[in-house]
Amino acid sequence: MSQGAGIERLIKPGLVNFKGYSARESAEALEGELTVPVEGVIKLDANENPYGCSPKVNRALSAYPELNIYPDAAQTEIKELLAGYTGVGAERIVAGSGSGDLIDLLLRLLVEPGDEVIACVPAFSMFRFSTRMYGGRLVEVPRNQDFSVTVSAVKQAVSQKTKLILLDNPNNPSGNMTPQPKILEIADTGLPLLVDEAYVEFAGETVLPLISRYQNLMVLRTFSKWAGLAGLRVGYGIFPPEIADYLMTIKLPYNVNVAAIVAVRESLSDIDYLMANVRAIVAERERLLTELKKLEFLTPYPSRANFILCSVRDGRAAELHQRLKQRGIMVRYFDTPLLANSIRISVGKPEHTDALIRALRDIEEEMNG
Repeated sequence: MSQGAGIERLIKPGLVNFKGYSARESAEALEGELTVPVEGVIKLDANENPYGCSPKVNRALSAYPELNIYPDAAQTEIKELLAGYTGVGAERIVAGSGSGDLIDLLLRLLVEPGDEVIACVPAFSMFRFSTRMYGGRLVEVPRNQDFSVTVSAVKQAVSQKTKLILLDNPNNPSGNMTPQPKILEIADTGLPLLVDEAYVEFAGETVLPLISRYQNLMVLRTFSKWAGLAGLRVGYGIFPPEIADYLMTIKLPYNVNVAAIVAVRESLSDIDYLMANVRAIVAERERLLTELKKLEFLTPYPSRANFILCSVRDGRAAELHQRLKQRGIMVRYFDTPLLANSIRISVGKPEHTDALIRALRDIEEEMNG
């Protein structure tokens, strides 16, 4: 047996065939596959904010003098900033390296091998990733054809092994909202319910005012989308104070770096600028939806987030994805059973929409030719 094989025998059995999180391809990694230079790539595959962060963030980071000092492990400043933004007590807030970090922390706290976690699928793929990491089983409750949630199906999925229910709102990748009465009916099960509101600034609806009534209700947020801070990885969650205390105990000491803290501070001092960008994205989302509806080979779904999911007719989503990529336009392609033959398009600037629609029209002609 080789030395490598000898080491591999020590890997946890549950992780031997583990498939990691499917991250998006970078434009640089595609150099040589494209017919356009890398700097000409239009990146519409990861729901990033095309307008970037507040200019205040760039100025503050360029002048920040203490990059040699560890951040505050107790998260004192960032918790107070987030309390001011959300209107909830700082004792309920835990920040993390993106909302995925908070999902991982919560499952680390609650899930033991053999436990079950319920998710209404299709859903954010991090749910499956973290559940599997801790030896749990993700119980998938399929959404309806219009991606709505059937509460009775969620309740039927509950067992004695259920530790947590996960729900995106708006849902990723479909972009639709679950109405608040349905969320509250799920919360009435008494089981911990985590509502991921990564796109709340685009949707304009939140369950946050209900957390004082439901001690099992938890909410996730991120600065990646609305504030354009995806590269700095900063998210936060609102939890019952007792759960927040446990999460602060088990998190890595410095899970939010000083650059992220500075960026949050400056972003929250420039909300008007950032929300103007959000409104521009929402307006462009509606224009993109209108244009996509004109294409016979696509069925786009209305969205409350910063992306639009499309079903591709005639089973040619993979081909469409590849043809767009060759033209330097990156979109998300899905090949999972519940999303068979689908692509998801992030909302860009108007010029990105124009280029995308031109490419789609050309491809439609080629595919029909």
